Amino acid sequence: MKKTRLEAFSDGVLAIIITIMVLEIKVPHGEQFSDLKELIPVFLSYALSFIYIGIYWNNHHHMVSTVHQVTGGILWANLHLLFWLSLIPFATGWVGENHFGAAPMALYGVVLLMAGIAYYILQSLIIKNEGKDSLLAKAIGKDMKGKVSPFLYLAAIVVSWVNPVVSGIIYCIAAFIWLIPDKRIERSIRQSGRDVEE
Repeated sequence: MKKTRLEAFSDGVLAIIITIMVLEIKVPHGEQFSDLKELIPVFLSYALSFIYIGIYWNNHHHMVSTVHQVTGGILWANLHLLFWLSLIPFATGWVGENHFGAAPMALYGVVLLMAGIAYYILQSLIIKNEGKDSLLAKAIGKDMKGKVSPFLYLAAIVVSWVNPVVSGIIYCIAAFIWLIPDKRIERSIRQSGRDVEE
């Protein structure tokens, strides 16, 4: 399979996930701005999840751009990632409807943790298939972000039972870490192009 088909399918699923999330924001029965107050938790949970989906879409795009051959293992690993990402709308809706309750915040963290693990599996399979000297392997390097994130999710899951607000702050910190532009893969691709020209 060509990687363009994998990218197109993944992009379509992520677009549907965002659409499902925004459709969960119900229009209030009222014409005053005060009627929107009840939607604040719903909107905040949607905004955070939108950022997470955007981060995954961006990183997935960069990662797949380094792939030369798509194997069956990569296809299943990609579906595994999309499975966990497809649960984000449910977790997001539960968090918003229950105003950041303990159990919903814990479940939200579990989904994020499993999505992170699934992404790591996909990344590892691509590196295994492309080789240790591949663009992705060189770009990833020590992958500190990838190593820190699971611990943040685990901490947020535990803290959610004590203080859901602090748990939400930890999820925001994890998102912010990934929101900072990561130029490693782009740099590797540009460097590879220069090496070929030389």
